[in-house]
Amino acid sequence: MKLPPLGLYIHLPWCERKCPYCDFNSHERAELPEAAYIAALLRDLDEDRHDLQGRAVDTIFIGGGTPSLFSPDAIGSLLRGVAERVPLGATTEITLEANPGSAEAEKFAAFRAAGITRLSLGVQSFDDDCLAALGRVHDGDQARAALGYAVDAGFDACNVDLMHGLPGQDATAAARDLDVALQAGIDHLSWYQLTIEPNTVFYKRPPALPLEDALADIQQQGEDLLAQRGYTQYEVSAYSRAGRQCRHNLNYWTFGDYLGIGAGAHGKLTHSDGRIERYAKRRQPQDYLDAAAGEHTSTSSWLREADIPGEFMLNALRLNAGFERALFEQRTGLDFARVREPVEALAQRELLEVRGETIRASALGRRYLDSVVAEFLAP
Repeated sequence: MKLPPLGLYIHLPWCERKCPYCDFNSHERAELPEAAYIAALLRDLDEDRHDLQGRAVDTIFIGGGTPSLFSPDAIGSLLRGVAERVPLGATTEITLEANPGSAEAEKFAAFRAAGITRLSLGVQSFDDDCLAALGRVHDGDQARAALGYAVDAGFDACNVDLMHGLPGQDATAAARDLDVALQAGIDHLSWYQLTIEPNTVFYKRPPALPLEDALADIQQQGEDLLAQRGYTQYEVSAYSRAGRQCRHNLNYWTFGDYLGIGAGAHGKLTHSDGRIERYAKRRQPQDYLDAAAGEHTSTSSWLREADIPGEFMLNALRLNAGFERALFEQRTGLDFARVREPVEALAQRELLEVRGETIRASALGRRYLDSVVAEFLAP
């Protein structure tokens, strides 16, 4: 089978302060062990690169935590080490997650010089009261300034993360947040509703969130505003101008492959015999730092054939455009006949739309996407 495209995810797990809604593998730490951690990342990559079978890495995403807490010199050293170990594509997209705090924003030009081609700014809101309720370390003025810093640094590819459904927020306030980002000319937005996740401070002490009718108004008015300004929703919470989709995330959603290095990072790799491996790295940063060569992986398993259709649909049906039957066969190694029956049944219920070779979730199906995907899961 033809092997899928390949991305690389790099996890930098430290942040200045843990946010009360965050369930990511992130940890507060004042002094960052930059040199030691980058050395560990490159040892980790040495372990993974032998399975690439000649494929180039098309996209790199450096996430966290707050990767922009690392110095530009450290990020440059990391990227040089990656380039020495794996082939990169001619136009590799290299994204760095960054906070809008003043200290990080002042580094943006240096990050660009170090090889970062795309910034992803964790703004969440431009409203000071909302930011305080979310436990963010920046304020609205710093967030606005960061957008200007990104443009001045030469980043013509930039994402802004914005949350909606925040404590005390109504549709007008949510639209005001969107408008600030749109006025700045940002080409990509991740706009998603605040959800309360287990193992977070908000789960133990939930804030008062807008009621269901208010949430529906926020969603509808926001989608209308984005469409009016020329932004297309191409995934559940991703909106972009034409041609500005996040290539790294598109690779996830189209069931591509990706290496994962760093504390708690996950990877997916299709091997030459068609088997699909999923793995995870040691989650605790100190355990990861202390791992000897060959010991960074904590779990590894092969996907059962029965699980592959559900795994594919869990990703591909998030895309508004859906997927082609040929893509299902290319990425899974299975005949489309394996899923024809549930596809036809869901189409009869108007939860999926089948147009020629294309299958996608209908507007109704997107509202109940978990239930749609469940129809493809193995017992």
